[in-house]
Amino acid sequence: MEKNFPDLHSPVIRQNILDVTSDQIRESAGLGRKERPQLLIGGPPCTPFSKSSFWLDWKRDGLDPNASLLQEYTRVLRDLKPQYFVLENVYALTYNNRQSRPHFERLLREIDEYGYDCTWDVLNAANFGVPQARPRLVIVGAPKAKRTPCLPEASHGGRWERQDVGKSDNPHVTAGDALKGLRTSPEPADEVAGQYGHLLPGIPPGGNYLHYTAERGHQDPLFKWRSRYWSFLLKLDPAKPAPTIQAQPGPYVGPFHWENRRLRVAELKRLFTFPEDFELVGSRNSIQAQLGNSVPPLLAKKVITALTEED
Repeated sequence: MEKNFPDLHSPVIRQNILDVTSDQIRESAGLGRKERPQLLIGGPPCTPFSKSSFWLDWKRDGLDPNASLLQEYTRVLRDLKPQYFVLENVYALTYNNRQSRPHFERLLREIDEYGYDCTWDVLNAANFGVPQARPRLVIVGAPKAKRTPCLPEASHGGRWERQDVGKSDNPHVTAGDALKGLRTSPEPADEVAGQYGHLLPGIPPGGNYLHYTAERGHQDPLFKWRSRYWSFLLKLDPAKPAPTIQAQPGPYVGPFHWENRRLRVAELKRLFTFPEDFELVGSRNSIQAQLGNSVPPLLAKKVITALTEED
């Protein structure tokens, strides 16, 4: 924030949200004691509800203490009483299971108790012009005395998870579209090496490790069917939006470029719709985490425009 917006009128609070009071946030924003902010935006860390967490018994049982960070968001909502709010999280939070459902129901109950009507849905970023199939839960809200808050309508459409989604007459923006004409220089992290890196060139665009299974007709199968996470050795298809790009991928977790290498920072920014001149700070792993945890700016813009357009 400080790097890209040097003219910020409010200082960035560099503290754990558990240690930051609502009054500190109010003071940092330059608000008076009775002044209400126009908009509260937040994305409480979603690790407890991510699909990859379902592999862990203690997370499935709802025992992750980080789940309480949802309440840090509603605490600020209660105290600052903004004119509108936007909350983003992984869509697995809406699953009807013991890991997610109690937290989601509590979240909606607190929003209601604090005087807000809300609208929620799972929005796939690809349906809004982002060249990445990135489904995320988005909740928008306004005080009960105002009109019912709205989410944006899809502007693009296509195939996703074996079904047609979005607006059918305006095709999804593909990874090939997004990266066309982009010139990048090699980066130290380009090579996919180690035990499985040499397998990547044999996988067709859009494929993953399942290419090397008997079920896909491989003559010398190396993996059993569905024995790995779906993004293992996953490769971009230039004719489709990128699959969801993760914040902390393992060494063989894609998507990888169709040129059989890791995606470079400039390419990641394109696939998230960050501006070309947006600067990211930190190590390559940190940059991956920042982008992988972010809401694509184009989707964020459309959500906030739909929420406030009648003002």
